[in-house]
Amino acid sequence: MRKISLREAALDAILIFLGSLLFAFGLDCFEVPNGLAAGGITGLATVFHALALQVGVSLPVGIQSIAMNVLLFAYVVRSGSKRYAILTAAGIIVSGILTDALAPFVPVLGEGDLLLCALWGGVITGIGLGMVFRTGGNTGGTDIIAQLIARKTGASVGSMAILVDGAIVAISAPVFSIENALYAAVAMYICGRVIDTVVDGPRVQRAAYIISEKHERIAQQIMDELDRGCTEFEARGMWSRELRPVIFCVLSRGELAHLKEIVAETDPDAIVVIAEVHEAYGEGFKSIDGR
Repeated sequence: MRKISLREAALDAILIFLGSLLFAFGLDCFEVPNGLAAGGITGLATVFHALALQVGVSLPVGIQSIAMNVLLFAYVVRSGSKRYAILTAAGIIVSGILTDALAPFVPVLGEGDLLLCALWGGVITGIGLGMVFRTGGNTGGTDIIAQLIARKTGASVGSMAILVDGAIVAISAPVFSIENALYAAVAMYICGRVIDTVVDGPRVQRAAYIISEKHERIAQQIMDELDRGCTEFEARGMWSRELRPVIFCVLSRGELAHLKEIVAETDPDAIVVIAEVHEAYGEGFKSIDGR
C-alpha cells in the first residue's frame, strides 16, 4: 500500500466529512421526506422507513444504511486494499450518522414538486458522493458493487450505479407511487452524471490526429508555439497503400484554435481529427497521483 502523508490523510478526512454532509443534506431535504428512493442502500432504507411509519414504527434511514452495509463490507475487505476499506468504512459511518443527525433540523424543501426534488436531490447527493469517491472510498451500499464492477470492466462508476440501483427504484413504486418512482429515476440519473463529473473532472483535454505531407513542419510549430510534445505514428492508407505519418498530440481546449491555425497555414489539405480525452496525465498535465 502506498504510504499516505498526513496532508493526504487530512484531505481525505475533509472530503469524506463534507461529501457525507452534502449527501445527507440532499437526502433529508429533498429525497426521503418526498418519497424519492433514488437507488442504493439509502433508497432501500427510504422504502423501509416509509413502510415502518405506516405501522407507527420509526426506522431511521442512516442507521438502516449502516446496518445493511455491514453485510456488504465483506466485499471491501476482500478487495485487498486496507486504505480502501478504511475510507469506505469512514464514508459508511459518517454519512449514516449525519443522515439521521441532520433530519430533525434541516427544512423539507420542494414539497409537492417532485421534479424540483429530483433535480436538486440528484445534484446535491451526486456532489457529495463524488467528493467521497475522490478519496478512493465510498459511502457503501450498492456503490461498493458499482465500484467493484467499474474496476473490473473499466466502465464509469456513475453508469454502473445507475444499473445496479434501477431495481431499488422499481421496488419503491408500490410503496410510494409510480410517479414517485419515475422522479426517483430522474434523481438517480442526475446523481450518476454528477458523480462522474466530480470524480473525473471536466473533460477539457483534446487529442489531435494530423495526417499531412508537411507533418514535420506542423509538429515543430506545435512544439515551439504551443509547447506541447508530439508523437508520430506510421499509418497506411487503405486505398493508396502508401505509408503516411500521423502526428498525435494532446492539448487543452483553449489551445485547439491555435492548433487549427497552425495546420491551416501550413497545409490546408491536411486531415485533422479532434477527439475528446477523458483524462490526461504527465508532463504538461496533472500528476498521475495528484488530487
